[in-house]
Amino acid sequence: MYVGRDMTELSMIPKDEWKKSELAFFHHSLQQIVPYLNTEGQSIHREIVEEIENRGGLNRREADYTHGTKVSYD
Repeated sequence: MYVGRDMTELSMIPKDEWKKSELAFFHHSLQQIVPYLNTEGQSIHREIVEEIENRGGLNRREADYTHGTKVSYD
């Protein structure tokens, strides 16, 4: 279950200030409903994808005993 800021709050701050877990969660959520998004929703999803790409993706560089290499939003 996602525990974090909702889209209403996040829409008021730039994408470069979002946490990786927030980017991962909303990317996953919007990706599932892409065919139903209006142009504004598609634009928001594109901005999220661009921010993820600017950060080099969502994978962590190294795994350790408490974290894997994939960013988790749960």
